[in-house]
Parts: sequence; structure tokens; C-alpha cells
Amino acid sequence: MGTAERKIEHVRICLEEEVESDYSGFEDIMFLHNALPEINFTDIDTSIEFLGKKFTFPLIIASMTGGHPETKTINANIAEAVEIAGIGMGVGSQRAAIEDKKLEDTFSIVREKAPKAFIYANIGIPQLIEYGAEVIDKVVEMIDADAVAIHLNYLQEAIQPEGNLNASGGLSLLEEVCRSSKVPIIVKETGAGISREIALKLKEKGVSAIDVGGKGGTTFAGVEVYRASDYIQKAVGLDFWSWGIPTAFCVVDCSKILPTIATGGVRNGIDVAKSIAIGAKIASAALPFLQESTESAEEVLNKIEYFKRSFKIAMFLTACKNIEELSRTKLFVTGKFKEWLLFRGFDVKSFMEGFR
Repeated sequence: MGTAERKIEHVRICLEEEVESDYSGFEDIMFLHNALPEINFTDIDTSIEFLGKKFTFPLIIASMTGGHPETKTINANIAEAVEIAGIGMGVGSQRAAIEDKKLEDTFSIVREKAPKAFIYANIGIPQLIEYGAEVIDKVVEMIDADAVAIHLNYLQEAIQPEGNLNASGGLSLLEEVCRSSKVPIIVKETGAGISREIALKLKEKGVSAIDVGGKGGTTFAGVEVYRASDYIQKAVGLDFWSWGIPTAFCVVDCSKILPTIATGGVRNGIDVAKSIAIGAKIASAALPFLQESTESAEEVLNKIEYFKRSFKIAMFLTACKNIEELSRTKLFVTGKFKEWLLFRGFDVKSFMEGFR
């Protein structure tokens, strides 16, 4: 199956099937409710700056799609909504448009609809290995991108029959790209997470930010289960359905090393607030916006406003007037997340008190 056909099949599966893994880590994090916050809700400042762009609140609609004629409307609706809302977005892998220039407009539409918004380009590290560092300039120019996400999706590549499993030389290519790129380089996982050990290697190579893409959201091993044409592919996909490091674990691992985007299981504004409270600079989500993106920009905007409203209420009910205060608010942590903090050598009491 060609790249374009896979893209639209992935969209269909995510719209129609159950594709989420279990446990993001957010389940074990609780804010301390402040019954008397002593602040005016209207004075709360949810704005941030990330990689040189201002956001009205810390949310990016994560990479979804592009590369098939039917995906153009999805990207157009998202772009129009994020421009109005003052947040950001990423496009799906631009591999299909590199292979076939006729598909470029399924991506370039985003800059037409969102001339001022933060938009990141997207290419996989297997394609970077295949095409070389010069592919970065092509994907940036295609959408006039503010940054490039180089995605790591070796779990998905290992499950799908068309997968590219040549991972040799990826780090040295990343170093080359970071030296030559005119825009910041984000390294992004796609559902299995990034650990502290990998984050340190990425920092050493000059990466600007990490999108942890942790376990707890869409599982692309699971997506490939629905595409499986034989017993072995399906069985292996089921084995790896919940493989990976949960998102919250990745955030605390990476956030002291590089600016961190929390992606994977972010399903509402409270999850966005938890992401910021444990160290992320910004959060992102894709699946919660997919159905709306097939309908209209207005529906996407409504979902964004839902996220923003619950995010701001979480700030209000913890007496946080701005993002800096939210990043230092007290938390109560339990379960596997607490065990991870101990495993990684954190002082859990200090962490809960806001010294993170």
C-alpha cells in the first residue's frame, strides 16, 4: 500500500475504532483544591511563549494527517481554528508530499489558513535516513514552518508490513540537521515515549525541544492491528498495544533537560494543567480534535475553547494567576507515577511541594 493510501486509512481507523492505550500517568496526579483562591478569574493569565511564538494558552493540536486529497479539509479546519484561538498545530508526516508533489497542497493549506500561528513541519527519522538532511529544507518551505518535528515511530514501523526498520545513523543525522536547520528542531515520539537517557543524547546533538509522545493516548501499534492482514502481524500488534513509557513519566524525565511538549493521553484542560505542573512547557493532543476536524473549523474551535476553559478553571481552583505559578503549585501523587519518581531519584516530598 502506498503512503497516501496509508494516511487516509489511519484517519479512518482513528475515527471508527478504539485506538487508545491505557494509563498516561496523569491518573496518579491530583491538584490540591483551594477552596478560597483569593484571585479574580478574569485576571488569570494563561498565555505563554514557546520557541519564539506567543500562545494564548499552552496547547498545540498535534500532528494528525496530510498526504491524501481527503485530508486537506482536516488540515484546513484545524489551521483556521488555531489561528483564531492563538495556539499552534503540527502537520502529519510530509513523506507523501516528498514522494508526490501533487499532494503538497494537503499540507501547504495550513499556512494559507493560519498565517500567524505556530506551525511545525513533520518528517520521520526513517525518511531522514533515506533522503538525507536536505529533506528538512523541503518540509519547512512547504508550509513556511516555525519548527520541524522529526518523529520517532519505530514501534509502528516494526508492526506495519511496510515498516522501515533501518535505525542506523539517526543520531549523527540529527546532529547534522540541528547544525544546518534555519528553524528549531523538535524530536517527537509517537506513542511510546522518550526517556531521560535519550533526552540527554538529543540535547548533546543540538535538539531544541522534545515532544515526549508518551504512552496513554493513541497507540499506533493498535492502529496497525486494524490494518493487519495476517495472524502474526495482528498478534504482535496486540502484544505491543500498550508498550512504552507513560506520558507523565516522560515529562518528569525530560523537562529539566530540554523544553518539553507533553503529548499522549492529554484529553482535557486539566490534563494540560497537570502537564505544566509537572514540568512541561506546553501540551498537545490530536485524537480529541480529529472528529471535529472532519466537520468544520468552528467545531475544532469549540473543542479548543473547551480545553482552554477547563485549563483556566484548574488554574483558578489552585489559585494560580499565571503559568509560572502553575508550574510550582502543590500536587499529590500516588501509584505508579510516585514509584517512577522514586526510581528516577526525585525527592517526592519536595516534588509535591512544588520544588520541581
